[in-house]
Amino acid sequence: MAGFSLGILGYGHFGSFLHKLAERFLPDVSVRLYRRRATPGDGLFTTLEDALDCDALLLCMPISAYADTLLSIRDRLRPDTILIDVATVKGYTGQLIRDLVPNQPYICTHPMFGPESYAKKAGNVSGFRIVITESNLGPELDQPFRERLCQEGFVVVEKTADTHDRELAETLFLTHYIGQIISHSGFERTEIDTVSFGFLMDAVDSVRHDMQLFEEVCRFNPYCQDVVRRFDISEQSIRQRLLNLNPIPQTGNSA
Repeated sequence: MAGFSLGILGYGHFGSFLHKLAERFLPDVSVRLYRRRATPGDGLFTTLEDALDCDALLLCMPISAYADTLLSIRDRLRPDTILIDVATVKGYTGQLIRDLVPNQPYICTHPMFGPESYAKKAGNVSGFRIVITESNLGPELDQPFRERLCQEGFVVVEKTADTHDRELAETLFLTHYIGQIISHSGFERTEIDTVSFGFLMDAVDSVRHDMQLFEEVCRFNPYCQDVVRRFDISEQSIRQRLLNLNPIPQTGNSA
């Protein structure tokens, strides 16, 4: 891919991670980074105009910033720049792209992994899944993109945006929900942890610093509120069952 340029718009937790992956898997690609609060020309970040003037643009801003960002850049994009959506929700961001930049080539994806899982596997990406929900790219662009992902060991999964959001609410969001509750409750690892508790705390560690993403997924994924309600109903049922247990029998001689 010599001569190909890739812009990364947004350089938070996930944007910086994708930069790391781009340097590893796309060494011949010119990567241009833009971060709103960074100083262009500092050796890492460039201007917004330079980042937009790329063959492909990774949209790594927060979900809540998607609409304003697309509105601000749509008249400054090259007509052939491919937008790559990597947001955790897909219905909302896909609709924004179709509504606000209808003539722009794009592909909507969600990498089902992050820096924590990448580190735990020591950089082995084999089996890491990338969901693709929609694309208006022609086969001459779409097929090589998918083939390159598979060659590197990633698994491409096709889903509609609605199916992705529903299943994500019942898996990733539920994990975040439980993890945030445990984290805020102050539970920690001990010397006698079971394997299952270790897995649980691994999940807690992976989400405890992602409060913004957690809240935005709940806000922009219409299925998350139902997951919260279902969980709370079940938790109350289990709690009531435990509270209704017979008390421990008293032992010893009575007076």
